[in-house]
Amino acid sequence: MKIYKRLIQLAGNFTSFLIPYTLVALGMSLFSLLNFSMMIPLLDILFNSDTLFEVPANPITLEEFEFSGAFIKEYMYQEFGILIALHGKLYALMLICGFTISASLLSNIFRYSERRLAESYKRSSIATLRSAIFQRVLSLDIGYLTNSKKSDIISRSTTDVQESENAFGALVTFVKDPIMLVIFFSTLIYLSPKMTMFVFMILPISGISIGLISKKLKSVSHNLQDITANILGVLDETIVGMRVVKGFNADKYVTSSYEKSNQGYVSAFRDFASKRELASPLSEAMGVFFVGVLLYLGGTIVLSDSPSLSASEFLAYLVLFTQVLNPVKAISGNISSIQRGIAATERIFELLDTEPTIKSKENAKELTTFDQKITFENVRFGYEDKDVLKGINFEMKKGQMVALVGPSGGGKSTIADLIPRFYDPRQGNVSVDGHDIRDYTLESLRSHMGIVTQESILFNDTIFNNIAFGTKATLEEVQSAAKIANAHEFIEKADQGYETVIGDRGSKLSGGQRQRLSIARAILKNPEILILDEATSALDTESEKLVQDAIQHLMQGRTVLVIAHRLSTIQEADKILVIKEGEVVEEGTHNELMGMDEGMYKKLQEMQEYTQ
Repeated sequence: MKIYKRLIQLAGNFTSFLIPYTLVALGMSLFSLLNFSMMIPLLDILFNSDTLFEVPANPITLEEFEFSGAFIKEYMYQEFGILIALHGKLYALMLICGFTISASLLSNIFRYSERRLAESYKRSSIATLRSAIFQRVLSLDIGYLTNSKKSDIISRSTTDVQESENAFGALVTFVKDPIMLVIFFSTLIYLSPKMTMFVFMILPISGISIGLISKKLKSVSHNLQDITANILGVLDETIVGMRVVKGFNADKYVTSSYEKSNQGYVSAFRDFASKRELASPLSEAMGVFFVGVLLYLGGTIVLSDSPSLSASEFLAYLVLFTQVLNPVKAISGNISSIQRGIAATERIFELLDTEPTIKSKENAKELTTFDQKITFENVRFGYEDKDVLKGINFEMKKGQMVALVGPSGGGKSTIADLIPRFYDPRQGNVSVDGHDIRDYTLESLRSHMGIVTQESILFNDTIFNNIAFGTKATLEEVQSAAKIANAHEFIEKADQGYETVIGDRGSKLSGGQRQRLSIARAILKNPEILILDEATSALDTESEKLVQDAIQHLMQGRTVLVIAHRLSTIQEADKILVIKEGEVVEEGTHNELMGMDEGMYKKLQEMQEYTQ
């Protein structure tokens, strides 16, 4: 229950829910009890002698009220005796039926209120949980997201939350049902302490049995949630890579992979269901057994020479006992939901407990302006145990364009990722204006940067919202940025212009169009530092020329880091760094590097000229 205690703390406002909910549950239980308690005088009127309802010589009054079952019973029978004496049995019977109907109506009104309160609290709590998950995912650094399965994060944010929602509703029974059990058991003790003592002796057998099933369910539920995440992963990868699947006729391969996970789910769920479905029949069978034993025990009491229990009270006792079984069955029936919820919530809290490794340190200062330069000093970095950067040293002065070139896998994109602190170096430091970037807040550091990646990151939204992403730009500002990026023309030709929805990841646009929208987004931000990670790699020759013109305008007066495979696009760079296997092997301008007879840059340039 520690998991649910934490979940309740996360949801907050539990006291404001618990007090009215307890009062409503109490009202529902009391009127339910009153409803069933009316059976006793009803049966006595129908089947017993009139001696039970004689008008006493000295009637008791409400001024002598005592909060005891004996007083209430004596007073009620006295009043019914007066009614029978004055109006006859049929009139008293009609009043009892009226009381029963009224009590049932009030009980159901309270029951409706109880469900409304429970659902409202459950929904608001789960909404808070979803928000907490989303905020945690947003706070996690790119390194964690790169190393984790996307499907696992999605599963924890969706299916696991759904299981927590179901279990949260089931958990409410542990507030409502104990109230009912206390009220009904108190009445049962009053009617027959001997029979109720027997019930208390045999109920633990049911509790132990259900507890053993509950323990088994928790471990199986964990396995079930993990398999669900695997299924989502296979489905996500298949949808994203559908072109490759179709192109390589790999339908059977991905089907086999999916069916393997799917059959694993079937097997795990079969194991789970076999244990879950055992709880309800077990409690049902035990309930019938208890009733059978109570019928015999109560019968011996009623048929004895000096019965302590009348026949009408015995029948009422049995009816009330069946009502006691209802909350017991509800608790046992909700065990599977609760155990699945515990397993799911544990997975959720594993995600919520994951602390981002990249975050602003305490008392970090704001980077208000970028005035001088960005410096890499002996920077080393690696993923897991593999070193990617091996002592990178260079500086990029304000207003300069620095280009990174070299073979794929050399660490160029990693260098670019270190500047906005997507990662932190293992050794050395990256500084802005002489201060380690870790001394600045993440938000202020990144506010000075615009990034255009090799893959165009767009969203299933309108063109306007993709360009204005994260800003409150006007249509005129967005159009101006699109014109600079040479995107305005094709946007105007779209069905709904800037309000055209571009599909999942911009699937309705060509590669060149997607890239120009990404560049327009960076232009709109108007950053002091611009990072272009192969920004023209997805463009055809015509689009490349258009975007290169836009980039040339954009780079004026800005500090630019360019990663490029097409060396023709960076010949005007102030500094070119040739990166190979995590090291700077050459550094200089285009002319300086071309003057090196055996230089790698010159060889790369000649190879590209030869292949064109």
